[in-house]
Amino acid sequence: MYKILMIDDDLEVLKVNKKFFEEKSCIVEICSDSREALKILDNFNPDCILLDVMMPGIDGISLCRKIRKKTGIPILFLSGKVSEDDKIEGLEAGADDYIEKPYSLKEVYLRIVANVRRYTQSMPVTAHNMLIKLGSFSLDKENHKLFYHNEEIVISNKEYQLILILAENEGKELTFEEIGRGLWGTYIDTDRRSIMVNVSRLRKKIEEQTGVDNLIETVWSKGYKLVKH
Repeated sequence: MYKILMIDDDLEVLKVNKKFFEEKSCIVEICSDSREALKILDNFNPDCILLDVMMPGIDGISLCRKIRKKTGIPILFLSGKVSEDDKIEGLEAGADDYIEKPYSLKEVYLRIVANVRRYTQSMPVTAHNMLIKLGSFSLDKENHKLFYHNEEIVISNKEYQLILILAENEGKELTFEEIGRGLWGTYIDTDRRSIMVNVSRLRKKIEEQTGVDNLIETVWSKGYKLVKH
C-alpha cells in the first residue's frame, strides 16, 4: 500500500487516476492547486508524488523545486511537454522520473513501486556493510550520503541511487539498460537520456567540490563504469 499525492489542474484526469490507484490499494490525495499541494504535503506525508508540469500559478517545475526543499521522496512528472529540453528541466528540478502523456497507468504504477522501493528499502544492519569505500570517496548506505574524505557531497536521492549502482559494480561496465533497470525497475529507450542527465549532474557536483572529473567514466555508446580514486 502506497500513499500517493497527485497534482494536476485537470480534475477529470485526477479522478480517473485516483480510481485506478485506489484499486491497487493505494491511499490517494488529489490536488489541482500548487499552493494547496504544499499544505497537503505537510499533513499527508505521501510515499510518492505524481506531478503535472503545466500548472496555473506555480508551475510544476517550480513546485518540484519547492517540494525538494522539504523532502526527498520520489517525484514523477506526468506531462504532455515531451521535448528533450522539457525532460532535462524536470530532472534538473529534482524529479526522479519523467513520463510522457499519454501514458499507461500500469507502467506508471510500476514506476511508482520501483522508485518507492528504492527510496524506502531497508539497509543492512552490520557496520561493515554500511559503507562502500572507493579510495578517497565513500558511500554511507545507512544515511544515503556520498563523502570525499570526510566532507559530504550533497546529492539528490536519484543521484545517490545512481552512484550506488555503479559503486556496487566498481570497475564493471554497466549498460544504460542495466542502470535504468536498477533505477526504475523497467527500461525504455527514452530512459537513456534521463540517465545521461543524472550522470552529468552528479559529475558536476563531484568535480566542483573535489576537482575529480573521472570518478564515473563513459563507456562509449554503451553506458558507464565507476573507477576508484
